[in-house]
Amino acid sequence: MEDRIGQSVRSAPDREPKADVVRTPANPVLLDRSFGQDDITVLRHEVTSRLVSLDLSADRRHGYVLAVNEVITNVVLHAGGNGRLVLRVEDGSVWCVVTDSGPGIPGGYLDTPQAPEAFEVGGRGLWLAHQLCDEVTTATGPIGTSIGLRLSLGATPDS
Repeated sequence: MEDRIGQSVRSAPDREPKADVVRTPANPVLLDRSFGQDDITVLRHEVTSRLVSLDLSADRRHGYVLAVNEVITNVVLHAGGNGRLVLRVEDGSVWCVVTDSGPGIPGGYLDTPQAPEAFEVGGRGLWLAHQLCDEVTTATGPIGTSIGLRLSLGATPDS
């Protein structure tokens, strides 16, 4: 069976499904872990530590970690509280894919996110991700959502 991000899924008795991630030198998985509300800070630090050795400027690394933090916080607040994060290097980019089993993202939030009004509470997570990442992919439906965040390694796309 294939899930929305192209990884095969197998049953794990008495546990959530686990993805069979193929770890190869060309596509190393840096981090693969489930998370909940109590894990946000630890997970943010784990992502940061995995990115330090990659060819990223400090500004791009910090921005990427902020985007990841916003997406995992959205999972906790809006998608049932638990999710899974897979961080990997692939084809000259770092990818972070965050999945959940929530109700899906409402249609109005799927258009290219606009900057929220100055005094509006919330609504900045996906908008920030689009500002800070080179690519944001979304697959959503009534059984959950997968959001992919890509950042090119090496020179910034504008240079």
